[in-house]
Amino acid sequence: LARNLIERWCKSCGLGSVLFIEECTVAVRAMTINNLDIAILELRGSFTGGDETDELKFAASDLFEQGNRKLIIDLANATYFNSLGIGALINIHARYTRGGGLIKLCNMGKGVENVFVITKLLSIFDVEETHEEAIQNFKLLVPPNPLIQFNSKETVS
Repeated sequence: LARNLIERWCKSCGLGSVLFIEECTVAVRAMTINNLDIAILELRGSFTGGDETDELKFAASDLFEQGNRKLIIDLANATYFNSLGIGALINIHARYTRGGGLIKLCNMGKGVENVFVITKLLSIFDVEETHEEAIQNFKLLVPPNPLIQFNSKETVS
């Protein structure tokens, strides 16, 4: 399926520009706040390694390449993740954290939450109840500096 990226003003939520992928079935919608300071990916449906998972990876990669370092993934309309879908989320998380960014999940339904509990991924991902809470918490945080590394051989006296 060909992807057609379009930027529009979001009149429903007033958060800023909306970047979304127009296709027969849209699995990922991306919104940005304050010129890419914070991005929100709203997921819809099952993520099982098909076109929908490719859309997720493409959208996250595109936002990262444009300079976004605070990403919220809204799971309110996501219904299922298999190992390939979870792998995509883990890869996005790794890319953002290695690049000095932060990622939060929000609006996790019980079915999706059960997958994250069983796989112990709740210890990896920061999860908020709503994307509004995630936005507020992002405003309070400063991203980690990837250039500052702790030397495990040094001791503190």
